Amino acid sequence: QRVLASAIQAVEPATSVQNYVLRQGNILTIEGQKYDLSSFENIYLIAIGKASQAMSESLANILGKNLSQAFVVPKQLFFNADKRFHIIAGGHPVPNDNSELAGQMLEKACKTITERDLVFCLISGGGSALVTLPYEGIQLKDLQTLTGLLLASGARIDEINTLRRHLDRIKGGGLAKMAFPARVISLILSDVVNSPLEAIASGPTVADPTSIEDATFVLQKYDLISKAPDPILKHLGLGLETVKPKDPILEKIQNVLVADNYLASQASGKEAEKTGLKVHYLGNGWQGEARKVAVKLCNLLKANPDRHICMIAGGETTVTITGQGRGGRNQEMALAAVSELAGMQDVLFITLATDGEDGPTDAAGAVVSGDTWQMAHSAELNPNEFLNQNDAYNFFDRLGDLIKIGPTGTNVNDLTFLFRF
Repeated sequence: QRVLASAIQAVEPATSVQNYVLRQGNILTIEGQKYDLSSFENIYLIAIGKASQAMSESLANILGKNLSQAFVVPKQLFFNADKRFHIIAGGHPVPNDNSELAGQMLEKACKTITERDLVFCLISGGGSALVTLPYEGIQLKDLQTLTGLLLASGARIDEINTLRRHLDRIKGGGLAKMAFPARVISLILSDVVNSPLEAIASGPTVADPTSIEDATFVLQKYDLISKAPDPILKHLGLGLETVKPKDPILEKIQNVLVADNYLASQASGKEAEKTGLKVHYLGNGWQGEARKVAVKLCNLLKANPDRHICMIAGGETTVTITGQGRGGRNQEMALAAVSELAGMQDVLFITLATDGEDGPTDAAGAVVSGDTWQMAHSAELNPNEFLNQNDAYNFFDRLGDLIKIGPTGTNVNDLTFLFRF
């Protein structure tokens, strides 16, 4: 439990902001760059993502009376008595009407911003769905349909974001464009594997390295050209491009990565070492079909004869849904590990989503031991049948092996721990 808790604590949003924004008098220092707060007419805060409440409140405490207004788009509505805060909770994982209202709020706010102002953008996971401002001709329902098709097809999150950036005026550097010519500081908490900044919340303040051709290719790859809504295909045909790396807008922006999966895995590893375990870091780039990744990780544990070890893997897998069950990618991984580890002594396989919510469930993940297979059979549960139905939630719920920690307020992808004691 201490190992898991230390991972979450290391990427806690408020702490992540405080670690990077240092204030002495009116001078802010952020990664070596200094900003004199007294030299700006207004200081605005725009926060988008699952961690936006904690990040915005933390920064507001640092800025104090210097903060003019804050525009915040979280997943869950929260109360803040500060009249400078404007809050709209968006939809996730599929954008809803509130997501569009939030996009309109940010666009309206940016229209009043001048070059004498400073804008803080606080970006975290989930931002791609929580805020949307579709291009003219595209309706919200078109984006909702497309998002649903992509999620069901098993498309990777970076592929989904490539499309989102080309269909939405906030993404792919769009927010930076709206805030120009103000000075912009973007503090980014990563929920994307390997932390490419352009992919986190679809990169609202970052240059987009992908093209319209890349976006169209994603639809072709998953055979969605015939299924995608017509307005989306029509817009892609216009060839309207996003902000690109050499755009002069970017000269007024400082993008800073404040927390990611690597930071979480390192913190949990240090905690594991304190308990006398030898730690093996397996990297933070694990992607692909959840059940296949689980088999690969179990094979690494089997191939290591050492005792008193903790192997840590980070990343984010996908699930191609063919059944009618409940679950999430971490629970699916755990269920695939049940047969792999059956009968092994003194082993544990624990996998969890760092935001505390794995798929559309109230569980973060699940725990598997070498005894899980036998316990399942004693309870007349067939792990393979549940796997075929993508029904990991009900399988682990009946065994009492779900991890339920509630929403953590942060999101840096998923972590998998493999122990041998």
